[in-house]
Amino acid sequence: MSFSDPLGDMLTRIRNGQKARKSSVVSPASRLRANVLEVLKQEGYIRDYSSKKISEGIEQLTIELKYYENQPVIRNLDRVSKPGRRVYAKIKDLKPVNNGLGTIVLSTPKGILSDGKARELNVGGEILCNIF
Repeated sequence: MSFSDPLGDMLTRIRNGQKARKSSVVSPASRLRANVLEVLKQEGYIRDYSSKKISEGIEQLTIELKYYENQPVIRNLDRVSKPGRRVYAKIKDLKPVNNGLGTIVLSTPKGILSDGKARELNVGGEILCNIF
């Protein structure tokens, strides 16, 4: 099955899973998706994720969602850069998400990074999504 926006599909699966109070959701695997999930895990937005081989050449990611006091940890998850409209930003142009309580996920020459890590490394790039 071909997707025009695989990352957007995964983010929608996470949003829908949390609205339905699921403990985990499943998404097709890719390196980009796994790297974004690694940032979400490091920032504390998801519990964990794992990759499982279904058949020859086909893998899927199982994403364990995180809740605090029976409420989803992720309150808002927005895709910024889309296939039809790419959004790039220099590090000095990045604005904090919800007064610094949220996170921006960037695709940089140094890999997929959170905005905090990108500021440490002083590198900008494509804004993939905002999380709060």
